[in-house]
Amino acid sequence: MELGPVASPVGRISPSVAARLVPRSTIDLHDGRTLAYAEAGQGPALVIIHGTLMSLEDMWLGPVPHLAEHFRVIAVDRPGHGFSRRQGIADAHSWRQAALIRDGVRALGLERPIIVGHSFGGAVGIAYGLQFPDEIAGVVALAPICFPEPRLEHLLFGPRAAPGGGLASALLGRSVDPALLPLLWNTMFLPATMPPGYAEAYPFGLVGNAEQLVAEGEDAAGLMAGLTRSALAYHSCRAPVRILAGDSDIVVSTPRHGYWASHRIPGAVFTGLSRTGHMLHHQHPEAVLEAARAIAGQARQKT
Repeated sequence: MELGPVASPVGRISPSVAARLVPRSTIDLHDGRTLAYAEAGQGPALVIIHGTLMSLEDMWLGPVPHLAEHFRVIAVDRPGHGFSRRQGIADAHSWRQAALIRDGVRALGLERPIIVGHSFGGAVGIAYGLQFPDEIAGVVALAPICFPEPRLEHLLFGPRAAPGGGLASALLGRSVDPALLPLLWNTMFLPATMPPGYAEAYPFGLVGNAEQLVAEGEDAAGLMAGLTRSALAYHSCRAPVRILAGDSDIVVSTPRHGYWASHRIPGAVFTGLSRTGHMLHHQHPEAVLEAARAIAGQARQKT
């Protein structure tokens, strides 16, 4: 079923925001859960997962055009974000989100897709590989958060997942958020600046409303448990993993996360990108493509 341009599970959105949306289809999972996705290209299947304060448009404006020249790309709204519905905090755990995306992958009949994820989506992608290694070709994790630690998200968004957090988020949406969110979005691109075309095309109003930020709070609340489970399982990972991270990332520390995880995951390949921050998939989409093609090559050798 294709979604209309204005109706949203996180409330009404303005015509100006609706005009920036990528047309989606949705998969009905179970118990009110859905997975929204957009598709481009032909070839081996590749599923790409966005990070925090984002929707699938972030990937569509970055590496998807490059990837679609070689792959059948399925860009998803992470469960609870964009147009994908979930059942609250019970589905916020990174392993649970991976399992829900896997349900969508199976519904689409995708065979051994490559899983690409950015930031929190990278954590979800690695959790996918840890749970279902024989069902995928491998994982490409972009600036992934890999280990539990106190983070700014816990302070900014975590309280919105508490009882009454929806009301608090609505109040913040009329006071603090209009100044806070643009600051966070711009910080993600440092040391570069947000591309003007991105600023014009991205549907910030979809991901920055009060209800959506409750989902960000739920993600923050489940972050420690999900990452702890992953960290304890890295040594047993059987899926091929490639990690890309920038040396100037101030959102997720590359030495403490991507680089260290590459030493904990058997056979993982780490690629560091110089003078590059958190949004590396916009600065270096060719590096994302190269990593995905390397995973595809490994998969072909096994068959």
